[in-house]
Amino acid sequence: MLSPEAFEAAYPDDELADELPNSPIASLRDIQYLYGKLYTLATTGGGEYASYLTPDAAGDLVDTDDSLVVVRIDISGEDPTLADDTIGPVQLTRYTESLVQNVSHCKYPAARGIDHSITHQAGRNSDPDKLARYAKERLTKWATDDVVIDVAEEHPDGWIIEDLAALSEDETTLEAIEDAVTTSLGGESTTALLTVQVKTEPNGDYRWPGEIDAFLEAMRQRKLSKLVTKNDADDSSGDATGIVTGQPERTVGTSEDPQNYFLGKQLEKFPGLDIEEAWRSHPISEDAAITVMNADTFVEACTYRTFGTKVYYLPYFFGRPTPEKAYRLYNLLYQAATNDGDETPIERAYIDHREKNVDERDLRFYVSAVMPHQMSRYDVFGETLNGRLQYPRELAFTHNRLVDDTSAFNSITDWTPPLPTNDSWGLLTSDDSRLNSVSTGWYFYQTFAERDDADADADDPRIGALVSVLSGDAIAIEVLLEEYVQRIIDDQTDDSEHEGFPSFLVASQFAQLCSLADSKLELLRTTDTAKAPITREPTYEEHTMPDFDAIPITDGGHPADDKLESFIESTPALSSTADDKEAVATQRRGAFLLGSLVGDIGSYQEYHEDRSTTLVDQYPVKSITNSRIKKVTQETIAKTLTYTRQEKKQQGGYPGTKADHIVDRLRETILDPDPDDWEIDTDDLRFYYALGVTYGMNDHPWDTDAQDDETTTLEEEH
Repeated sequence: MLSPEAFEAAYPDDELADELPNSPIASLRDIQYLYGKLYTLATTGGGEYASYLTPDAAGDLVDTDDSLVVVRIDISGEDPTLADDTIGPVQLTRYTESLVQNVSHCKYPAARGIDHSITHQAGRNSDPDKLARYAKERLTKWATDDVVIDVAEEHPDGWIIEDLAALSEDETTLEAIEDAVTTSLGGESTTALLTVQVKTEPNGDYRWPGEIDAFLEAMRQRKLSKLVTKNDADDSSGDATGIVTGQPERTVGTSEDPQNYFLGKQLEKFPGLDIEEAWRSHPISEDAAITVMNADTFVEACTYRTFGTKVYYLPYFFGRPTPEKAYRLYNLLYQAATNDGDETPIERAYIDHREKNVDERDLRFYVSAVMPHQMSRYDVFGETLNGRLQYPRELAFTHNRLVDDTSAFNSITDWTPPLPTNDSWGLLTSDDSRLNSVSTGWYFYQTFAERDDADADADDPRIGALVSVLSGDAIAIEVLLEEYVQRIIDDQTDDSEHEGFPSFLVASQFAQLCSLADSKLELLRTTDTAKAPITREPTYEEHTMPDFDAIPITDGGHPADDKLESFIESTPALSSTADDKEAVATQRRGAFLLGSLVGDIGSYQEYHEDRSTTLVDQYPVKSITNSRIKKVTQETIAKTLTYTRQEKKQQGGYPGTKADHIVDRLRETILDPDPDDWEIDTDDLRFYYALGVTYGMNDHPWDTDAQDDETTTLEEEH
């Protein structure tokens, strides 16, 4: 395959322009056709038959010993015969790059059957007897094939094929071929291509298959015959307007497809499909179908697997292909096909554009996720042509900025930030591999309910979220809340895998939620006006974490009170200024405040009272419902007052109520309006309760000596 530099040198602008489609990219087929065209130009060059060759099929044989067995035939005289010159009837040689077009191999991917071309690829380490049989079959099978015979009857050089067929009936000739092959191999097995050279003129040279048009046309017709007879069709072809060229032409209906989208078994694409009439539903011309099949190498290079599915992320440039766009696209595809690294196509595109400082506004991606059930039967979902590099890239940047620089996860006072961070949790620290996390789906694997990937299905919300982010489609907030809450409940319930309340998980989920809500991305949606504030970007202040010695000492109000007020008002879902269904916003804020008090008092019980069971354990997330929240609030405040009186006795004049910055607000939101009449749904209620618990557990002065030890005991590190 040509390097990008060699490709550009081999195909100047004007020459390349003649090879490119004249219409804008508008479908998956258009992308596949362009990929196939670029691949063909880079491997076998231009020309009528170039797209029919399959150089990669025997690519591993190039420059290996004994990799080409050539049967040499002289038909320049009155009767066809084997060569009797110094080289002999059979030549065992090395298959080289310079011979690729001369040998003109066209693979037929079938368990049993000969290749489309007269050149045939043997199996790995075939023994001499098998190779001798394959050599004879160049005459006995290929030259006598029905399709090949039909070509011979019509083609001006068809007599060459007929002479080979005549030799197939000469047992002496066949025995001579067998003896020559086995003698040349010396009893050794090898992996090789088997082909012929033919001398057609008395004083001429022996010609390769690529130099004989009749051989190439027969190869072409053999391959085309498979495009109309697949899946038991007799002749799925007819005259129609091709979906790629837009021209009236003979079209075929059962051509192969790099993604198996349009085969007869894919009934979800064409319900009730009559395989004989498939060309009407999906008309593609013969040559275009072959070119599409050649896209396979580049298509496969732009895929990766996650959640039991295969994700296609195929780059292309918006609009009609031009030489400039084709050079840029070929560079991306070449790097994808030859790069041995673990980067996803998204990361490679980002690296390429960053290094070359290329304008990416016209760069698009076809995105889909495919789940195979059995051979040639796939589920296809999440399909879009509007994927952009900006969505996963900006999400990665936004998440890093959020946990690095905003007041939600950082503090410049002597009090902790609202939510904890932890270097052992990927979503709670800046991560240079965040783009990989987003593009592979690991980003959602860490926060959504866990599933067995071996039993993955098309309804897996992790897959839906991944495809949405890759394509820039918004995710329903209801899906996120349901997944978040289920994961929290599972982790809090499973004592064998997780210890304590999963505060780092909740903080990770909230960081993800805020990142998806970024106003530049708008990756969250809802039809419920009560949940609309959750989809809005928070307005946290941005600042970096200073050294502990540089943290200023507050003067005036209690830092915990200021921190809570700032966090609530900067979080649209909790803010008292929410203008959508204000009652639900107040209820959500009440759930958060209750969780904050439970987390605050629970931490006090654990670290000051040395209790093994705390309020956090007593009121797990799964126990929180509209009908119970009033009772939980009353009991938690009662417990708070008990500890307040206890500390007053021990310390004398204890000012106010313990955690009064939470208690005062909680009374206003829960105890005055009766929770029995609340409208907030359960997942919404539980998630913000869990967020509150996380907040409360992290609500204390900075302690540089104990902080690391304390946080690691709160729950098992991720």
